[in-house]
Amino acid sequence: MSRAVIAGIGEIPATRRPTAGIETPGLLVAAVREAVADAGLTRRDVDGIGVSSFLLAPDQAIDLSWQLGLSTTWQAHEILSLALLQQAVRAVEAGDASAIVLVAGDKMTGSGFTAMMEQGYSTVWRDHLASLPVGGPNALFALLTQAHMERYDLPRETYGRLAVSQRSWAARNPRALYRAPLSIYEYLAAPMVADPLGIYDCPPLAAGATAVVVADHKLVKARRKSVPRIKVRAVAASYNRDHQDGDGLTTGIASVAPRLWEQSGVAVGDVDHFEIYDDYPVMVLAQLQDLGLFGDPASFIASRPVDVPWRGINTSGGLLSGGQCGAGGTMKGLVEAVRQLRGSRGAGQLEDARLSVVTNYGLVPYRYGAGAVGAVLERTR
Repeated sequence: MSRAVIAGIGEIPATRRPTAGIETPGLLVAAVREAVADAGLTRRDVDGIGVSSFLLAPDQAIDLSWQLGLSTTWQAHEILSLALLQQAVRAVEAGDASAIVLVAGDKMTGSGFTAMMEQGYSTVWRDHLASLPVGGPNALFALLTQAHMERYDLPRETYGRLAVSQRSWAARNPRALYRAPLSIYEYLAAPMVADPLGIYDCPPLAAGATAVVVADHKLVKARRKSVPRIKVRAVAASYNRDHQDGDGLTTGIASVAPRLWEQSGVAVGDVDHFEIYDDYPVMVLAQLQDLGLFGDPASFIASRPVDVPWRGINTSGGLLSGGQCGAGGTMKGLVEAVRQLRGSRGAGQLEDARLSVVTNYGLVPYRYGAGAVGAVLERTR
């Protein structure tokens, strides 16, 4: 029996206009406390912490653990939160820690985003791109979307159907930032940001945080009468797959997927639920294709209803409707997957969800995402 389970989750919902005085450390602390309580634990039980944040700097995990009053034997700091999950599961399995809280988030409002891009995102961006009228990631992913449209002969509506589906799911999620219905006509008529991307193709910047607790199942069972066991069947990562020399339409998930299926012992057709990192619609389609869900995106889109949410894909509403809280966006899908597998999602609950796949994609040096991580989660009895 695997020792490590996901025992608790916490979420501070995204907001575009945070209350005065709310900063990144406060958001992270609040999410941690919620997740630890959800796991039925106290801070004295927690002996590990992993942090995913752009704007916590110059503070690191040890500074946050001090603010929380934690004494730990394990700490880590990553931007892709599924990389933290990979490390935390192995730490619990090895006995390095018995309860690790992982937290991701930022106060990623306009000023925070500007500061990150100009000063601290990466030396390549700072030294070579920040001074150019690039316009941030929207322009880069507009080029990728153009390339994807040309390769597969897809109209803009293709990407809009994904955005509309995710908004339909968001309407059933009280934590989503935008819940009002979105039609394909509204999508196509929306103001252009960077051709062919309109405002509904770009995730809204927000402030918020999410957290999960990875713990030894024996500890959790000792603290709770009922133990909702969410097992991580597999987790795998890929970094610098093509060293920025590829076309950007094949992501690191293409390298991750074979290991996910081998480690987990399941196939893509067995999966009930996908939470795919959705910084832009094109990247959702690229990652689903890399996972092996389909070969031709045009045929896949054509098989999906226009006005009904796509079953089992980004049921939280994703970042496009839920808001991108900086590095916190990489954990939003993980928290949603746990809710679906627990059966606690409420109005957006999938029937009898047993297997979920979650992905992270990002860390763009200057052209494409250099990092990708995937995980297979399972509800066990």
